[in-house]
Amino acid sequence: MTQPSLILRGLEIYRAFLESNAQSELVENLRHVVAQAPLFAPVTPSGKAMSVRMTSAGKYGWVTDRQGYRYERRHPDGMDWPPIPETVLAIWRDLVSADRLPDCCLINHYSEGARMGLHQDRDEADFGWPVLSISLGDDALFRIGNTTRGGKTESIWLNSGDVVVMGGAARLTYHGVDRIRVGTSTLLRGGGRVNLTCRVVD
Repeated sequence: MTQPSLILRGLEIYRAFLESNAQSELVENLRHVVAQAPLFAPVTPSGKAMSVRMTSAGKYGWVTDRQGYRYERRHPDGMDWPPIPETVLAIWRDLVSADRLPDCCLINHYSEGARMGLHQDRDEADFGWPVLSISLGDDALFRIGNTTRGGKTESIWLNSGDVVVMGGAARLTYHGVDRIRVGTSTLLRGGGRVNLTCRVVD
């Protein structure tokens, strides 16, 4: 079993888990996903536009709009979500489980100035399964809070190829992305960062 490079507030961080060739292969797979289910600009239930663009793969996709935060079986444009690429599932099998695969792979694209406020991943039915997060492209300043809102936080730069597993007592830890460091990677055409988060929904 692969051991994490470090554990920070219960989050397992696997530095450079994906080598450059594996990162490039994964990005190609994601291009096929985006061709079938294009990135869209989400808004919060209050109507505020989010700075990231997103899409999903799998049985469900995660969406947010004026109706709330939730999982849906179809893209906002009406099509089914594409299957989760095998390259993503292989990482899940290595670090989480070969017996129960994720129902959703949320794909967030961060361009310059994009961020993600502190939040919990709690729209799933079973918190017993961890959330797996994969970083591709530009470095991101990842902030880790507590399992309740407020209190001191810690931050760490995540690099392309890093993988984070949030499970156990840390499953509901507040976390977010303060900013990306533009130009630190040439992996993505046009720059930016892509983050994948895989979740068991049902």
